Amino acid sequence: MASADNDNNTLDDPMVFIIIGKAYERDGDEGIDIHVMLRAPDDDSAVREALNALSEEGFLEADLDQIGTLNDVPDEEPHASAYRGALEGEVAIIRFA
Repeated sequence: MASADNDNNTLDDPMVFIIIGKAYERDGDEGIDIHVMLRAPDDDSAVREALNALSEEGFLEADLDQIGTLNDVPDEEPHASAYRGALEGEVAIIRFA
């Protein structure tokens, strides 16, 4: 029996999300620009996991502006390392000063 070819079947290729936003360590702070990279089954789970990871890192709140999936391995650091970490189940938080 042949299996159906379905574009929505992404079990072989895990979805690596990138979430772009700003995170705040203290009330009244300007905030830090961040990119969060992680593997998740859907965007709702990705947002939830990103917020949990940011909280664990000491951020009080975050404004998440954009979410998308990465189709290719990024060429440049720190995103290339963060992508590899996300494939291994880590939640990578990239901070921009």
